[in-house]
Amino acid sequence: MKQVMTYAALAAFVLTTPLSAAGFARFGFQTVSVNANVYEVIPRGRNDVDGYWCAAADYARRTLGAGWKQPIYVVRGYGPSEATGRRTAVQFSVSPPPGVDLNVRSINVGFVAGQSRSVQSANALCYRRQIFDD
Repeated sequence: MKQVMTYAALAAFVLTTPLSAAGFARFGFQTVSVNANVYEVIPRGRNDVDGYWCAAADYARRTLGAGWKQPIYVVRGYGPSEATGRRTAVQFSVSPPPGVDLNVRSINVGFVAGQSRSVQSANALCYRRQIFDD
């Protein structure tokens, strides 16, 4: 009985703690603010493109208070994390990055500065099922 109570208390704590409060979005991506306008999404386990967008949308909604139609822009594609020093991160912003072509319309593998999605569109990627494992 004591073990059941311990698990129940742990479950209650985990379920009531907001994901963004811990700095971790769904699927194990970490989100960290670089400055007032830019934040990084850093993979912790899963590293597919959908996961980055999902984490960026989660951070924009929960931490920045962005609306569903608010665009999220890629500021910098894959590169080292400025905030944590990890090897791979992608930088996003809810403000258009200065000096970048925002008419990126080609199909890309990965991320190109200036790409954008609405918070709603990026959030929808959280629920897409992967066909192949990484």
